[in-house]
Amino acid sequence: MIEQVLLAILACVGLSMFGAAAGRTAAGRLIVYGGTVVVSAVVLRTGVLAIAAPVATLTLPIGLPGIGGAFRLDALAAFFLVLIGLGGAGAGLFAMGDARHEQAPQRVLPFYPVFLASMILVVIADDAYVFLFAWELMSLASWALVMTHHQHHGTIEAGYIYLLMAVFSGLVLMLALGLLAGVDGGFSFAAMRVAHPAPWAAGLVFVLALIGAGSKAGLVPVHVWLPLAHPAAPSHVSALMSGVMTKIALYGFIRIVFDLLGVPPWWAALIVLLLGGVSAVLGVLHALLERDLKRLLAYSTVDNIGIIFVGVGLAMAFRADAYLEGAALALTAALFHALNHTAFKSLLFFGAGAVLSGSGERDIEHLGGLIHRMPRTAVAVLVGCMAIAALPPLNGFASEWLIFQAMLLRPELPQWGLKLMIPVDAALLALAAALAAACFVRAFGMTFLGRPRSTAAEQAREPSVFSVAAMMLFAALCFLAGVMPGALIDFAAPAVQAMTGGRLPPQLAASWVTVVPVAASRSSYSGILMAVFIGVSTWLSALAIHRFASHALRRAPFWDCGFPDAGPMIQYSATSFAQPIRRIFGSVMFRARESVDIPQPGDMRAASIVRELHDPIWDGIYAPLARVVSAAADRLNPLQFLTVRRYLVFVFVALVALLLALTLWQ
Repeated sequence: MIEQVLLAILACVGLSMFGAAAGRTAAGRLIVYGGTVVVSAVVLRTGVLAIAAPVATLTLPIGLPGIGGAFRLDALAAFFLVLIGLGGAGAGLFAMGDARHEQAPQRVLPFYPVFLASMILVVIADDAYVFLFAWELMSLASWALVMTHHQHHGTIEAGYIYLLMAVFSGLVLMLALGLLAGVDGGFSFAAMRVAHPAPWAAGLVFVLALIGAGSKAGLVPVHVWLPLAHPAAPSHVSALMSGVMTKIALYGFIRIVFDLLGVPPWWAALIVLLLGGVSAVLGVLHALLERDLKRLLAYSTVDNIGIIFVGVGLAMAFRADAYLEGAALALTAALFHALNHTAFKSLLFFGAGAVLSGSGERDIEHLGGLIHRMPRTAVAVLVGCMAIAALPPLNGFASEWLIFQAMLLRPELPQWGLKLMIPVDAALLALAAALAAACFVRAFGMTFLGRPRSTAAEQAREPSVFSVAAMMLFAALCFLAGVMPGALIDFAAPAVQAMTGGRLPPQLAASWVTVVPVAASRSSYSGILMAVFIGVSTWLSALAIHRFASHALRRAPFWDCGFPDAGPMIQYSATSFAQPIRRIFGSVMFRARESVDIPQPGDMRAASIVRELHDPIWDGIYAPLARVVSAAADRLNPLQFLTVRRYLVFVFVALVALLLALTLWQ
């Protein structure tokens, strides 16, 4: 089956060449995106078939001389191939309809298939060279896609910051894999699995893997590129970056920490739990205060990545204490939420793309009333908003419930740091879930409900049938994964067992209705019964209202609060909706300030309200770092004007220093 995956990569390369040659034509766009749908479907099928199959390996005479390129398809790789196939198929199908609105297709089509191929290659790589090559290719292809609309305001800055963070991520991962390879230079993952680094080296590898993979995933505090790059890219690319590429970063972290490194110490789990909880709350708070629809979704990705890393941190904590059942439950919850995030975040980016192409707006202050102009999009986005807000019976609730079950499973861990951190994380995730519900009530309500706030919203139109089909399919997937989570839990079991040595009890064997993560006496959940209960309760409530309420119907103007000519601007705005949250959390977290300018009587100037929000991560870490780098560059600038002899001296000194370091290392 690994040969099929390699053929899919070659097919993507061929589609890239075809897109470079015929990308300007409508037929060429359909062929490229249709081809990526077929390739993604093949990858999806291969992942489904391979997750329970024996491990397959293959070595080709490419890569490093005398070593070749090693490839491996195991249960963990197969699970993430499913995510790539699912997200790639949906993005390609949506793009088949949405690409007609693309202003610069020649800048997208050559790089989009390469981006897809590079993510596939990362997952099946079995040596450091192939892994890092694919990782850098993924970064460069996605950077080119981010820069598609380079003429738009802020895109060049977003691309620059993204490229810096991408290069930084690859450099840090290269150092981590170099430490795992050791002085003998065992670049294959098979050699790294049997090597046992010293405790200090293992700790350093963990820190480097967390920084390198976390920066690509969007984990706080190395998340600053994500809210800039995701909105700048085309909508289907944003869906692929947020829904899939961040999971490839998660794969890299799990592969290094759980597979290559061995069992990390308990303090490593403490760091992951801390960063995961902070990411969840900080991400959703940023999203709640955003007006740009795609930027809001990008910050929400930071929130969900934090939730996933909390599950991974729990698995690391339980694994460090040799509690395999708890580690299996926590990692199952993390992988399940990763799959769910691929589904509902792709759906929401598709919806944002449909709104952008249908109205030309993504500022929710300028939208409103789109449920009348775009009813099918509104239904699909509503499902996505309910799923990401963790409302039952959809998939977001099922996976977050499973993470909470892992937190409640064994609070009596011996380490005091974990005893304190796990309840804190539980409180942070509960707060993040409540804020996410408020965030997406605001996002959906201001976009689709009420009355149009602009001419663009009044003239909005539905996207093409391909785009609607992609949204409806992912909405159905969110529902099915929520009402039948047992099937997906069993599907992820081989990957979980390969990484932790344990697995959850088979869910479909005992009952296809109820999920029992550990024992029925502790907790259980039935998505189907929950869906039936909600449906029947809603139907009975509507029936009672229509049966017992007054039959008299009277139409009258709505209460206008004393304004006889109430226009659309009188209704709630996104800013006013978020004002209570901004006043509670904004003054502490973002140093939010409001200044009101009210003219004196007789002054004809318009009144104004100025709001200020500051990103504490950017202001506290990256802005000072940028000033230091700029000052150092100014000081080092004279070095480029030296003579050749002085350059040769520098080269000689550097060579001697490297040889000395190598001698001390050995």
